[in-house]
Order: sequence, then structure tokens, then C-alpha cells
Amino acid sequence: MSSRRTASLITLGCARNDVDSEELAARMEAAGWSLDDDDPDVIVVNTCGFIDSAKQDSINTLLAAADSGAKVVAAGCMAERYGKELAEALPEASAVISFDDYADIGARLDDVVAGRALTPHTPQDRRLLLPITPVERSSGATAVPGHGETLPEGLAPASGPRALRKRLSGGPMAPLKLASGCDRRCAFCAIPAFRGAYVSRRPDELLAEAEWLAARGVKELVLVSENSTSYGKDLGDLRALEKLLPRLAATEGVERVRVNYLQPAELRPGLLEVIAGTPGVAPYFDLSFQHASGTVLRRMRRFGDPRRFLDLLETIRSHAPEAGVRSNFIVGFPGETEEEFAELTAFLQEARLDVAGVFGYSDEQGTEAAGFPGKLDQDVVDARVATLSALTDELAAQRAEERIGTEVEVLVEEDLGDGGYEGRAAHQGPEVDGSVTVQGIGLVPGQIVRATVVDAEGVDLIARIKASP
Repeated sequence: MSSRRTASLITLGCARNDVDSEELAARMEAAGWSLDDDDPDVIVVNTCGFIDSAKQDSINTLLAAADSGAKVVAAGCMAERYGKELAEALPEASAVISFDDYADIGARLDDVVAGRALTPHTPQDRRLLLPITPVERSSGATAVPGHGETLPEGLAPASGPRALRKRLSGGPMAPLKLASGCDRRCAFCAIPAFRGAYVSRRPDELLAEAEWLAARGVKELVLVSENSTSYGKDLGDLRALEKLLPRLAATEGVERVRVNYLQPAELRPGLLEVIAGTPGVAPYFDLSFQHASGTVLRRMRRFGDPRRFLDLLETIRSHAPEAGVRSNFIVGFPGETEEEFAELTAFLQEARLDVAGVFGYSDEQGTEAAGFPGKLDQDVVDARVATLSALTDELAAQRAEERIGTEVEVLVEEDLGDGGYEGRAAHQGPEVDGSVTVQGIGLVPGQIVRATVVDAEGVDLIARIKASP
């Protein structure tokens, strides 16, 4: 085997996977592997296993990678979820690895290149595994194999296995993972079964990583987890996130902190006020409503109803009138009646969300809902998805138009040329909530500028920097 070992990383799915890939990249380099997208020995595909379309995308990506002639390793959520089953169904992959292999990824890749067969794991329900206790997780830094506590240049501080990362993309924004796993038992969701119990990272780890990211030009931190409102409960502090946010916002070099994945039923008044009113924290609420009908939500093993959700939105806007609010919704859940669908439609018309994602229900293996009676015909689900998607697009465009004439703080991300720059306002999360095209001169990526919104195109805004007096 050549002494030069190269690998390429392909990341699919959510921002949590982005962070996982950056951890894998750091561990690979620490083990002597080089990242090379041009002619790699191994291609590692960090898969997504959330819904059918994501799983199909993962399969297609693995097959395309195999066609390149490199050895292919399946990692990530789909690999964890199906393990041996995926390996048997996809012989084109040289190996299917588990989350438990990440700490020794360099050795696993050595095995693959050397032709040593790896026995794929048999998936286990990680909800049954006890989370690591705070005492066990407070013993200090974790050494990197071959490096002690001194990491190669360019890697994050050795504050533990979850903080080790190497940036794989530039730009002034980076996700910061608050925790792994989820303790909720939503009837439609399989994530807790393969991601495991909710385990918060310690505040000092997060602050150290924030400093490391800021030193590398990151201006906006996007806090991600399966459920950010649960942060700290396993550390014995339900107010941990509202304490952490001002400290992250005070990190030298960080201009904006954004929180993703908030559960409405767990959004405590104190946390709401901190997000809405702390300088440097974006007044942005990524609320996981999933539906609005109280009866559907109860079947989903969730909480809420239109009145409670509307009251929550009113409270948010009373603290921060220009706050950004987005959510996702599942339609066609087993037993969803026309009346319940109409209840969701009426809620959206009153809620004035900035962005709403719409997904049609489909059975997920191993979930409670997969065994529910009252499954809707696929053509009914598709029709409701189309109806609601058209409505949410229209409502989001109206909400964007309401912002014309207002001032927004835009994080500049790209120079488009000819005096145009693309960025995001405080109410816009990366990739999912649209963008702002700023007209100005001499701006640079990473700069935050105040501009007046002069037009809107769908969810996207056009803004102009105010002339100096």
C-alpha cells in the first residue's frame, strides 16, 4: 500500500452531518490520511437516513462513488440505521461503518485499502443504551491517537471527541453541534433509535470550539442538535442554553449566534426572551410544529393546538416584532381528516411564518406510526402536499413583502459582482430561508451591514445600504 493515503468525503443531509464530517476529516488527518477529491483511494459517504427521498439519494451517491473506481465506505445515519442489511444490499460499498467506528476512522480506512473485510454492525436500538453521565464526561481532554493532546495544525482544540473538527468549507457561517441524540418519542420519527439518547456537550467545550471557529473567520454560529430546547437537561440545568447563548455571542470575532430546532412545548419563557433580546443572538425561531391540529398532534405523540401555537407566536413577536419564524409540517399523517387538514391550513394563514417546509407522510421502519391504521392513499397525500406547498409559498412571499421598507442586518456571504452581494438577514437561516441581495460597494464576505429592504422576490429580499448622511 502506498504511504500516501487519500480520501474524499461526501456529506448528505443536515447540518449535524456537516459537523460529523468535519470530525471525521480531522480524525482522518490525525491518523495520516490526506483529503483529496481528485483521485482518492477511498470515498467516504456520510449518508442521511431520515426519509425515503434522503435514503434514495444516499444510495444513488454511494453507487456513483463506486463507479469512480475508488473504494467506497458508507457512514452516517443510513449506515448506522441499517448496518449489515445495507452492506448485503449494496455490495458496491467496500464497508458500512457505525458511529462507533468514527473514533478509529483512520484504522478502518486502512483496513479497506488493504482489502481486509470489515464485519458490518448489526443495528441496535440506541434508545436502550444509557447515555454517558456528566461525571464520566468531565474527565478532561481526549487524546488523539498518535498525537497525545497536541493536534495537527488547523484542527480544533482537543476538548473531547465531539469537539475535534477540521473545516471542510469556507465562508463566514459554521454549524456548532450542541448535543447528539433525542429523548422524544414522536410516532413518525426513527431518529432516536439510531442516534440514541440525548447527550449535551459541556458549555466549556462549546465555548472552546466557538473560539476556534471564530479564529478561522466564522462570524455566525448556527447551533444544531435534534432538539436544542433539551440542551442541558442531562447536565442537570434546564436553563443551560439561555446561559450559554450570551457567552457564545460574546466570543471575540463572533457577530451572530443562531439557534435551530426548537420544540414549541419546551420553549420556556426565559429562553424565548434570551433569543429575542440578547445582542448578538439572532431573533430567529426554528419551531418544530409538524402540524397544528391538536388531534393529529396527539396521534403524533406531540403537544399543542392552533391556539397555543398562535399565542406562542404572539409572545415571540411582542418581544421581537421582526423575528424570523420557520417550521416544517407533515401532511397525510395516518387518520388525517379533511377537517384536520383544514385546521392546519387555517393556522398557517394566521401564523404568518417566514418559511414553512411541507412533507408528505410516509412510513418509517420501526416507528409507532408505521403500524397505525387509517393510512391515506398516496394520491390524497400528494394532493395535500401540493395544496399546502402552494399556500405556504404564497404566504412566505407575502411575509417577505411585509419586510419592504424595514432595515435588516445582513451577513455578507458572497460577492456577486457589479455591486451586488448575497447574504442573509437575522431572520434567515442558512440554505432554507432565502437570502438577501445587497446593493453596495466595497463589501467583503463576513461583514455585517445594515440595509433597507427595497423589494422581494418570493422569500428572497433585495436591499440597499443607506447612504451616509
